[in-house]
Amino acid sequence: MGIVGSVLLLATEAAEAESPGGFGLDFNILETNIINLAILIGVLFYFGRKVISNTLSERRSNIETAIREAEERAKEAAAQLSDAQQKLTQAQAEAQQIRKAAEENARSVREAILARAAEEVERMKETAARDLDTERERAFAELRQRVVAMALQKAESELRSGISDDAQQRLIDSSIALLGGNT
Repeated sequence: MGIVGSVLLLATEAAEAESPGGFGLDFNILETNIINLAILIGVLFYFGRKVISNTLSERRSNIETAIREAEERAKEAAAQLSDAQQKLTQAQAEAQQIRKAAEENARSVREAILARAAEEVERMKETAARDLDTERERAFAELRQRVVAMALQKAESELRSGISDDAQQRLIDSSIALLGGNT
């Protein structure tokens, strides 16, 4: 029970003591005890001021504490935001570096593939050139064999038909001239 409740209880008991019939209010200002009222108002003012002052002080300190906590949370949130932004910046920088490295790697792989392809084309050209040279030499060898075979056939046919003395002399002279020109 508070101070106000105690004062009211005392006032009621005093009123009952004066009027044996029960509780009642005396509206006659002259019969009322002005001094009791003044004491009652003084006590209420004195104790009530402390209670209200204490309540307001507690409320003020609670509000100040809440404000400080809110400011601290705001500072922490700002620090976390700053940290998150810094991490985001670092992540973007790392992503940029990874992308550049991937582009450089792709470029070097492409150049290596093109170099290997160029080497392969060059090797194929060389192989084709060798095959062509081999085929040409084989064709020339075959052609020579045919020419020799045809020449032998013609020479054989002319030998069978007989060579005239003039033709024999010319053949011998041309053979001697050929042999004499080589030495």
